[in-house]
Amino acid sequence: MIEVLGVSKSFGSVRVLSDVSASFQTGRVTALVGPNAAGKTTLIKTILGLVRPDAGEIRIDGEPADAAGAYRARIGYMSQIARYPETLTGGELAEFLTDLRGGVGRVALDETLMDRLRVREFLDKPLRTLSGGTRQKINAAAAFLFRPSILILDEPTAGLDPLSSTLLKDAIAEREVGRTVLVTSHVMSELEQVADDVVFLLEGRVRFAGSMAALKEETRQATLERAVAHMMIRQTGEAAA
Repeated sequence: MIEVLGVSKSFGSVRVLSDVSASFQTGRVTALVGPNAAGKTTLIKTILGLVRPDAGEIRIDGEPADAAGAYRARIGYMSQIARYPETLTGGELAEFLTDLRGGVGRVALDETLMDRLRVREFLDKPLRTLSGGTRQKINAAAAFLFRPSILILDEPTAGLDPLSSTLLKDAIAEREVGRTVLVTSHVMSELEQVADDVVFLLEGRVRFAGSMAALKEETRQATLERAVAHMMIRQTGEAAA
């Protein structure tokens, strides 16, 4: 389980996160939603240890996520835009990541998604020669490759064709035992297909944290998209008042 406890972060005079507290439960998929500049990316980078909070802390299974970052070996991360060395082939990238994780002998590889997305035929080609969609499929396969207990997926279906998008969403929705999944996307209908819970950020603050069903009940809206829009309108109105 991931616990975010009172996390705040500013960049210069700009407050990006303000006393953010939320939990991401094991065995469930949590959608992190909010408009642009809500603080989603900063929160993700804080969990990953790429950004240090000004206040608060991150706990993984009850233990503080320390600066040494050993906990990150348990995380599979899929960024919205993969920035791997483009001179590497897909196969070399997998070998490189495996070496970083301690070598094949100590890592239980999961190549299921690689097979589902049919990326093996591209593993001997330099990444720079591949289409954006194919690179995104390799990006997805790499996130799942080491059987991570935590998956953090940022706009995972961006650039994917309908079949690959469906296969990836199926993999996300499988809810592997002992795995915590955090996924963010601007496509609310996709999140609605895979997520159990929702954390809604607006202007760096948590405005809702709970189940998908509870959000819909609270807003009296039938879809996640309309529920989030309702929350945004309501929060804007309260701020103006």
